[in-house]
Amino acid sequence: MKHLGVLTSGGDAPGMNAAIRAVVRTAVHDGIRVSGVYRGFQGLLDDDIVELGPRSVANILQRGGTVLRTARCELFYQPEGRTAAAATLARHDIDGLVVIGGDGSFRGAQALEAEHGIKTVGIPATIDNDINGTDVSIGFSTALDIALEAVDRLRDTAASHDRHFLVEVMGRHAGHIALHVGVAGGAEVIVVPEVPQTADDVVDLLLKAEERGKTSSIVVVAEGAYEGGARRLQEAVEAATGFELRTVILGHTQRGGSPCSRDRVLASRLGFHGVRTLAAGKSGVMVGTKWRQVVKIPLAELADHPKPIDRELLEIAQVLAV
Repeated sequence: MKHLGVLTSGGDAPGMNAAIRAVVRTAVHDGIRVSGVYRGFQGLLDDDIVELGPRSVANILQRGGTVLRTARCELFYQPEGRTAAAATLARHDIDGLVVIGGDGSFRGAQALEAEHGIKTVGIPATIDNDINGTDVSIGFSTALDIALEAVDRLRDTAASHDRHFLVEVMGRHAGHIALHVGVAGGAEVIVVPEVPQTADDVVDLLLKAEERGKTSSIVVVAEGAYEGGARRLQEAVEAATGFELRTVILGHTQRGGSPCSRDRVLASRLGFHGVRTLAAGKSGVMVGTKWRQVVKIPLAELADHPKPIDRELLEIAQVLAV
């Protein structure tokens, strides 16, 4: 391996910059040239590639977002787009590619390797934490901290006004953020896509909480768990109970900001091992962690095995909400 490329793709996640830094500095340390691809796979089509050195990634460890930026690339979904991307890599003599992102990004990396022989390694970075094969993805811990701070603040206001709050967090198809924030924030109700609940179910839980003497409640809702989102759920619950609810949608605030220490360490470790994996001649894998050990999972296996939520945590949340 003589020349690596690195790109970030999909939604940004706190810690992506720490991963970029680790890839660049590990490669340089090991005598490998490294170039950054701007705006994900779109940058391969636009030939937006710049060679990087240790100073190129100075002072980005603590920054949120991604200095390499990210963008959607519809053309890359087509065979001709991937052919053009492979040609760009060949012009730059790049013989390996580190892709930092989520499952969609990994499918792109897998297609590049399968169709054009580009050696690729994936590094999991998404706040949704929905990538199987790794305990946690880069950005998840920071997103939890951001959402939990909001829930804690809302809890104070809810208690002061005897009010019920619906807090919508990210997670269109996965409820990992909602579940963990709900448990950590002592939510009375947690609504996730993996365990569908009707408005009547939520009403029932809120009424039972009121019977137990609670005068305020927090309902944490993953954005994809109820059709129409938290605001539509609010309307249904208010119509059924007469309660006065407030909805707070945290949205993209969960993606931004400085990464927490856990995400910085995780990104540094995975970036380091991503380079070493390619240098050792292994590719077509995601570098993740299991029980604090680095693991390498074939990219081809990831799409067929979505990451389940920890259902025990749902039971724990229900028991502790008494």
